[in-house]
Amino acid sequence: MEIEDLGRQLRARRLAHDATLAAVAERAGLSVPYIANLENGRGNPTLAALDRLVAALGARLVVVLAEPDAAPGDDAAGPPASLTRFAQSTRFRATARRLAEHTGRAEPAVRELLIEAMTRLGALAPDGGATDRDWQRVLDAATLVATAD
Repeated sequence: MEIEDLGRQLRARRLAHDATLAAVAERAGLSVPYIANLENGRGNPTLAALDRLVAALGARLVVVLAEPDAAPGDDAAGPPASLTRFAQSTRFRATARRLAEHTGRAEPAVRELLIEAMTRLGALAPDGGATDRDWQRVLDAATLVATAD
């Protein structure tokens, strides 16, 4: 996995949990600039630091060794920047809150599921160039599926 992809995944998880850099840094015992650099695709983190950071984000670190010619997994890239921005919007947050209430799931878990699903669907956009309007449509479709009785 490239450091840029790791950074996108870390930011998406932090935003899904509605956590600030400072809050995550405190829980992980790392500095805010260190985490910000990682989220921006810079740095060379140790596995120990990543393990603490991922635990502070409510996940666990899994390291997989693959054959040199193996293609990266579909989920390795993380959400595109346009989705990361959209996930911070009032509309996304309000929809996630409503879906959490409807499904009885924790709101951070719903946000994370939405971001994961939207990332996969966004990969269908030509040249990976999904716009805010595209993300709104995908969010609407996810809402219809999640609330269908």
